[in-house]
Amino acid sequence: MSLDRDTTFTWYGHSCFEVRTPGGKVILIDPFFGNPRSPRSADTIDRCDLLLVTHGHDDHMGNAVALASRLRPAWPCIHEMSLWLARRLPGGGDAAIGMNKGGTVEAAGIKVTMVHADHSAGDWNPGGETTLYLGEPVGFVVEVENGFRFYFAGDTAVFGDMRLIGELHRPELALLPIGGHYTMDPRAAALAVDLLGVRDVVPMHYGTFPILAGTPDQLRAELAARGLGDVEVHAPEPGGSVA
Repeated sequence: MSLDRDTTFTWYGHSCFEVRTPGGKVILIDPFFGNPRSPRSADTIDRCDLLLVTHGHDDHMGNAVALASRLRPAWPCIHEMSLWLARRLPGGGDAAIGMNKGGTVEAAGIKVTMVHADHSAGDWNPGGETTLYLGEPVGFVVEVENGFRFYFAGDTAVFGDMRLIGELHRPELALLPIGGHYTMDPRAAALAVDLLGVRDVVPMHYGTFPILAGTPDQLRAELAARGLGDVEVHAPEPGGSVA
């Protein structure tokens, strides 16, 4: 079954997505094109109007700075990340829009609301005495030009306030991690679907490495066990799309 909302989601493995909107905009989310399942390299990307990064781990930040330096998209991000980007992007990071959880900005004609995620955010800091901190992890609710809203959870455990995200923002689609170990597994993701009230879900952050062992079929089984067997799980192969 298709989404039928004039929006196309192309998955490049892990949590790396390209979203093409009804207005012809290109959104890149967590652009880790160097992941072992990606069929595409970052240097082949020739357009990005809006860039979203959920947290500072390298498997999500990935190619973001290089892409932003070359393509100059709008980049709404958590405040601390925007401060760091101001020293690394051309023009002093003017495209980086610092914001925080609960806030909404409009960038490139797209509405972006930052919401909570339950995870960590420190990463390796060469030469530093401690890890590099780029602000707390977040998720995003994105509203495109025709009013279609989707929730990109980022890396997270399931948390009870996902019900509030569903109530406040009414996303029609959720993109949820299912790999386990570093994030929620299929059983917890099924609970997240229940809390959010969505009828369509795209699993992510699985299969990249052996330790991320959750699968879409396990998610389908867990949804059925919760009486949610009519929820559509869209699981393209890397390079494939949902539209």
